[in-house]
Amino acid sequence: MTYDVSALRAQFPALKAGIAHFDGPGGTQTPTPVIKAIADALGNPLSVRGTVAPGEVNAERIVADFRRAMGDLLGADPTGIVFGRSATQLTYDLARTLSTRWTAGDEIIVSRLDHDANIRPWIQAAERVGAIVRFAEFDPATGELPPEAVAGLLTRRTRLVAVTGASNLIGTRPDLAAIATLVHEAGALLHVDAVHLAAHAAIDVRRLGADFLVCSAYKFFGPHHGVLAADPALLDTLRPDKLAPSSDAVPERFELGTLPYEAMAGTTAAVDFIADIAPERDGGRRDRLESAYAAIESYESSLREVAEHGLYALDGVTCHSRAANRTPTLLLTFQDHAAADAYRFLGTLGVHAPAGSFYALEASRHLGLGDIGGLRVGLSPYNDVEDVERLVAGLTTFLKTPPARDRL
Repeated sequence: MTYDVSALRAQFPALKAGIAHFDGPGGTQTPTPVIKAIADALGNPLSVRGTVAPGEVNAERIVADFRRAMGDLLGADPTGIVFGRSATQLTYDLARTLSTRWTAGDEIIVSRLDHDANIRPWIQAAERVGAIVRFAEFDPATGELPPEAVAGLLTRRTRLVAVTGASNLIGTRPDLAAIATLVHEAGALLHVDAVHLAAHAAIDVRRLGADFLVCSAYKFFGPHHGVLAADPALLDTLRPDKLAPSSDAVPERFELGTLPYEAMAGTTAAVDFIADIAPERDGGRRDRLESAYAAIESYESSLREVAEHGLYALDGVTCHSRAANRTPTLLLTFQDHAAADAYRFLGTLGVHAPAGSFYALEASRHLGLGDIGGLRVGLSPYNDVEDVERLVAGLTTFLKTPPARDRL
C-alpha cells in the first residue's frame, strides 16, 4: 500500500510548530480527529452512565465504543478491556490483587529489560508476602532477551512472569509467544507490558499468549491513560478492592470511580485514526488495523535505516539498540560528550530527542550506563526523512563543539 507521510503529518496540528519530534516513546503528538472527539464528548450532553437521559446514553455509548475499539486494537475480548489512569497504576492494582494468592516461597520472574513499571510493582507485591523475585537477564552486547533466559528460571513455584513486549529504552522485542508457551507449561501467568510495542506493531493478545497485557493510549496518538486487556473469565476470578455500591461486573469492578468519558472517546478516535492509515484495505476495523500496522512497520523500518546510516557515520557515537527484532528506537551515547548536552543542543535547533534512562533503570544499569542512560531517538509514523536529516546535521555540529569539561 502507499504510505503518504505528508498527508499523515497534515493531521497533526502540533507539527506546524516546526519541531522534529523524536520523543514518541514518551508520548506521541495528537491528530485532529482525536482532538475533535474529545471536544465533541465534552460539548454534548454527558452524565453518569445510564439509559434514560441523553447524557447518560452518550456516556454509555462512549464506554462501549471504547471497549470495542481497544478490543480490535489488541485482538482481545471487549469485555476484558479495563480502563486505568496509567499502565503503571493498572500494573500496581493487578500486582496487589494477584499477590493475595501468593505465599512465602512462591516465585515471580521479572525482566532486566523492562520499564520499572513492570518491575517494581511485582517486587513490592512479592516482598509483602515473602515471595521470591528472580531477574531474567538480557545480553547487553546484543540487546536480546531470549526465551531461554526465562526458561532457566521457571520452577513449580513460579506464579507469574512479567516481561516487556518491546523495550522503551533500546527497542528490543522479545519472542513473546515462545515465552508464553514456557510460562504456561510451568503453570504460571504471563503479564506483558506492551506500552512501547502498541505504537509500532499489531498486537493479538490471544496469539501472543499473554494472560494480562497493558498499554497506554498516549503512545499511539490518544489521550493520557492506560488500558489492561485480559480474558474476562480470568478477570472474573480476581477480587480487587472496590467500593461496596460500585459494580461487581467485569471489567467494571477494576475501574474505580466515574470514568473520564472524553478520554475514552479520544482513544476510540485514535484507534480509528490508525485503521484509516490503510485506506486500500477492505474489511472490518481489526483487518484494517493489521494492514495499517504492517505499513507503519515497513515505513518506520526504512526510516530507521536512513537514521542509522547517518548516525553510524559520525565519530564517537555508540548505538545500544542492536536486537534483530526491535522497534525504531535508538539509544545513543557519545565518546566525549554527555547525552544530556546533546539533548539541550538539539533543542536549540528545534529537534526534540530527550536524554535519560526513561524509567528503564535496570536496563540502563545493565548496559553500563548507570542511571544517566543516553540520548533516545524514537521514530513515530509521522516522522519523515527531513526530520532525520535535521537530527543527523544537528548531532554532526554538536560533536564538533568542545566537551563540557573543556569549557570549564
